[in-house]
Amino acid sequence: MWGNMGPHRLFLIMVAAAFLVMAAVKTVSAAEAVVTDARVGTYAQATRVVLEYSKPLTFTVFTLGNPSRVVVDMPEVGWRLPPRPLPKRTGLFDKMRYGLYKAGQSRIVLDVTEPVRIGKAFVIKPDDGHGHRFVLDLVRTTEAAFLKRLKGPALSVTAGGNAPAQPRAAALTVPQQSAVQPQPAALQSPAFRLAPRKPAIRPHAKKKVVVIDPGHGGVDPGAIGHSGTYEKHITLVVSRELKRQLEATGQYRVLLTRRRDFFIRLRDRVQFAREAGAELFISIHADTIKNRSISGSSVYTLSENASDKMAAELAEKENKADLIAGIDLTHETPVIANILISLRQRDSMNQSARFAALLIKHLKRRTMVLRNTHRMAGFAVLKAPDVPSVLIETGFLSNKTDEQRLRSRAYRNKMATAIVEAIGAYFLQVEEATRR
Repeated sequence: MWGNMGPHRLFLIMVAAAFLVMAAVKTVSAAEAVVTDARVGTYAQATRVVLEYSKPLTFTVFTLGNPSRVVVDMPEVGWRLPPRPLPKRTGLFDKMRYGLYKAGQSRIVLDVTEPVRIGKAFVIKPDDGHGHRFVLDLVRTTEAAFLKRLKGPALSVTAGGNAPAQPRAAALTVPQQSAVQPQPAALQSPAFRLAPRKPAIRPHAKKKVVVIDPGHGGVDPGAIGHSGTYEKHITLVVSRELKRQLEATGQYRVLLTRRRDFFIRLRDRVQFAREAGAELFISIHADTIKNRSISGSSVYTLSENASDKMAAELAEKENKADLIAGIDLTHETPVIANILISLRQRDSMNQSARFAALLIKHLKRRTMVLRNTHRMAGFAVLKAPDVPSVLIETGFLSNKTDEQRLRSRAYRNKMATAIVEAIGAYFLQVEEATRR
């Protein structure tokens, strides 16, 4: 085999192979890093946050306003935290969220009780039975100083001390083996722009295109249940089962907006559906509510005005998913919060309402449903102007019974079956209407 190759060609092949091996080793090394603990306490006049992890990492830290948050980015890591609740409100720290922000990048978002500045940020090498540690000190500051800091240059911290001030994009960096990947241009765009109009359905395409959107994900856990169940996990397993059952019929091409536990912006979910040429968009969720006696699934469609107070509060909470994940929305235009419902969207809204009625009919046969099952509100994720869209709340994780149901594979499978039946009935109605 090798005898027929010239020495130059053989050398190039060997070099290429060496690069592939190096890349593989680097990837494995990054993937092996695991965060093993997160602690919060007070230290002198500061609130100290400590992350413990298994291998050297790079951390990029920056602050966001409205509300005040501190964001810590790092290369993609595993999470093996102790079996205890996350740190509770301490000093300037309120609460934290963590998870995969995008492929190759993990994120921690720290909610703070008032404006803060970064007092210190440094790393400690393993010693005395501890792993690598990243230490972040948060110090109280004024609102004016906090806002000024958002606009000013960031501080780059090195092992030898503070480096000169750098542009905002550099943020606050602690050195490590590999750099954090830059954000895609789509996430940096200051204005919300809808994707180009979805491609026309090809006349010979027999399979209907259905996009399923598992709500939340990654650094955005969504609702957290009575016994600690994360909404992002429930929505993903329900969506996977729904995809499996739909594809088993042979009638649908089914796409998921996310196939694993990572974060996706609301507008990117809408854009994904439109670019895929979706004929139906279904967003899967599981909510919590103060009244823990309320239970059952429900179906939401887009409306300029909420159908009731609970629907309005739910839409407001779901529309804050980007903010929860540590995204700076201060430069967004008002369009992202309130896309005007155009005339061409009216037909999609009508189709969505028809599909919602079929969903309720079939869900009632197989699952427990909420009274006044069909509700309406201004959900950002339902605002694709040319794709019939619904949001299904599979139940309330704040209710013990609902949480137990949603943790049951048998119950989730029954729910998926009901949704599949409703989808079949919907497309049958559409075909009958086109024949008239």
